[in-house]
Amino acid sequence: MQETRRDGLPGVGLLILWMVLLLVDVLGFIVLLAVLPWLIFLPIIVFAALMVGVFGFFKVAPNEGKVLQLFGAYRGTARQPGLRYTNPFYSKARISLRVRNFETGRVKVNDRQGNPIEIAAVVVWQMVDTAEATFQVDDYENYVHVQSEAAVRNLATGYAYDAHEEGKISLTTHTAEVSDQLKSEIQERLAQAGVDVREARVSHLAYAPEIAAVMLRRQQADAVIAARQKIVEGAVGMVENALGLLSEREVIEFDQESRAALVSNLLVVLTSENAIQPVVNTTPPGR
Repeated sequence: MQETRRDGLPGVGLLILWMVLLLVDVLGFIVLLAVLPWLIFLPIIVFAALMVGVFGFFKVAPNEGKVLQLFGAYRGTARQPGLRYTNPFYSKARISLRVRNFETGRVKVNDRQGNPIEIAAVVVWQMVDTAEATFQVDDYENYVHVQSEAAVRNLATGYAYDAHEEGKISLTTHTAEVSDQLKSEIQERLAQAGVDVREARVSHLAYAPEIAAVMLRRQQADAVIAARQKIVEGAVGMVENALGLLSEREVIEFDQESRAALVSNLLVVLTSENAIQPVVNTTPPGR
């Protein structure tokens, strides 16, 4: 079921006309009561018609819609702000078209590697089709909340919390890609409810308390290994550059044993975590 626009007629002019007719009817009632009492039923009928007609007036606020139904049948949605007038027998249900947001509850779920994590997301959404929201689902607000939490759970099981391999998408290192995937999945679930998802992003992400301490030590170990690897790569490059310059400028000639000793000493100096105390060899050569 798709939304149909039915804004009705401008209500201000009709309200003035209604008040004028009501005044004329009251005056006619008084006159007929004094002159032609046997015609008094005419102003009574007109008064009853005016009282029924007053139920056709309704107001529409900005970013709001009124779903119009006639004895259960959908007749359209009024979106034009202001005082409007339509069939007085229409029922008029208010529905908000404003942008809304909410945060899902923190759910515990296993990531792709089986690690228990806690995850929550913020979803920004707006109603775009009032007919689908009213007639396709029972309670569209509850539907949005439940389906969003289901999408968050499904997202968490499809990615690892942290990527230990280069190029792998994870929840912590690829936030933009994860947010796009979450938005697409929520939109797919909410399409039949007439909802447009403006934004969806992870607002809370952490390991479950029972494994948080263990995973923290693992992250620290991974960080130390990565840092040491960078240090070693840099040290090897510096040693290679130093040996090349010494040989190029003929500062000193190296045999295989002295070259190995120099490389060992330089690597110790460059990769050591503590300050190195130099030892000056004052023994003359040959002793």
